[in-house]
Amino acid sequence: MGSLQDIQWAPRIKQELIRRLYELDARGIQDEELIDEIGWGLRARCVSFIGAVEATRGRAPCPKCAQVIRHTSKPEEVLVCAGCGWSLTWKEYFSTIQHKQLSGADPILAVFEGFVEQFPRAHEASQKMLLIDRLLHSFHFWVQGQTETRAAAVNFIEGRYHEVIQFLDQLTYGAGSTPGLSQTQLEWQGVLRRVEKQWAEGGVKAKPRDIPRR
Repeated sequence: MGSLQDIQWAPRIKQELIRRLYELDARGIQDEELIDEIGWGLRARCVSFIGAVEATRGRAPCPKCAQVIRHTSKPEEVLVCAGCGWSLTWKEYFSTIQHKQLSGADPILAVFEGFVEQFPRAHEASQKMLLIDRLLHSFHFWVQGQTETRAAAVNFIEGRYHEVIQFLDQLTYGAGSTPGLSQTQLEWQGVLRRVEKQWAEGGVKAKPRDIPRR
């Protein structure tokens, strides 16, 4: 048998760390240790996000040996790993995913999978910084009769949705910032404005609290 404690999803990153990263970068200072701490933390979070989504789709990763456990998502169904024998009910397993910002639409998975693959290959601090920045300013896009959009940063940064949006708006940029960061921020703000307008006109199906009020 297994236990809930066996299942450990990587945590979201503290706002203080990201704030310091951007403040230093704005001054032209690339703290490689801090960049790696945040970058690898984000990569671990991406891996957890992908694993959690796969689990909800009937392919739960075993927390002991990582082998995939196929299941039908029935609450009392017991998930048993064929590799190591670890087991737990789906209801218990799913409880470790709920309310942890570990869910999203299909298109965003490609973004997260890209970061998982690309970050280890980046050697220059500026390359790593750009990858981090693009991930933090990515969006969930999907269509279910109507287009819906949601900033993905809440999946990676501690805080409620509106707090994370405000936090990103207040990040420091300056003359020393890594080339490309300011442009990414402008593009991100542009998407938010378009979504706000679409929501106000009834073209986006989303709860008001999900759309930042600017």
